[in-house]
Amino acid sequence: MTQSIVMQLARDAFTVTLMTAAPLLLVSIVVGVCVAILQAATQVQEMTLTFVPKVLAMGVIGAICGPWMLDNLTVYTAALLASLPAFAK
Repeated sequence: MTQSIVMQLARDAFTVTLMTAAPLLLVSIVVGVCVAILQAATQVQEMTLTFVPKVLAMGVIGAICGPWMLDNLTVYTAALLASLPAFAK
């Protein structure tokens, strides 16, 4: 296995990980900023006020994007397993 193959595998793994996690991370950031603005405007500093909306939003996005995320991981894993014999050379 050459260095270029290892770098390609690492790059592909990083890309798939980033694409899979991006919807959840983006929703968490957007909801967190919106709740922080609401808390600053109302001066209500309650910890559960930040936690509950994020969990609910991430659950909704997980349900919506879950099949797409699973498909990304399945396609990557199948391609990786199919290319294993080429790595053994």
